Amino acid sequence: MKVNRLRPVVGALMAAATLTAVLTGCEKGGSAAAAGEATASTGTAKSPKSPTAGATAAPAGSVATKTPTGTSAGTSTGTSKAKPSAATTATPAASAGSASACADKPPTPDDYDPDEFALFRVEELPADTGKVNLVIQHGAWGCPGKDTDGPPFVVSGEDSRWALDQAAYVTAVTPITDSTENERIGVQELIDWVDAHPDSGLVFEYETGDDGAIHRLEQVFTP
Repeated sequence: MKVNRLRPVVGALMAAATLTAVLTGCEKGGSAAAAGEATASTGTAKSPKSPTAGATAAPAGSVATKTPTGTSAGTSTGTSKAKPSAATTATPAASAGSASACADKPPTPDDYDPDEFALFRVEELPADTGKVNLVIQHGAWGCPGKDTDGPPFVVSGEDSRWALDQAAYVTAVTPITDSTENERIGVQELIDWVDAHPDSGLVFEYETGDDGAIHRLEQVFTP
């Protein structure tokens, strides 16, 4: 009888123990799962990277370029200086020579003006050369006299010959034209005038091209 009475009690105690164990396991499992989720969420979070110095990319097409050296209008080569191709005010000869640096006697080759000469005649060359010869004399600006408006261009030495390209850029003032401002003229117009007025000795500023010939010729106004 006692044994039979104890069986229900033992069964109830065992059931209670089993329920307690299940509840305890669930609590532990839930805590572990929560801890796992927290760990997982912490591991996937990344902070944004700060850009490093110099990491900014240049815009597409922003290639550095060099500015080409321009060739002045009217010249066949790139050695000439830039000057307006339209009519410009002529530079008086007085600005070329000054009282402190003028030639009071026939200049030596070391004293010659490197950019100017006096033109006396023109000689034809074979047509296939595309050039003519200018008969010139080198010199330097002299000292102006008391009764003159500007200094003279003093030449010395023998005649020299320098090729002028038939396509050269040429400007002239009086007496070749009727203006005191430089106006562009053709090479043939210059040749015709010089042929009609040989040994005039008009002063020209010149610039040469890569071939050594004159590609720019501008008369200097002398009052």
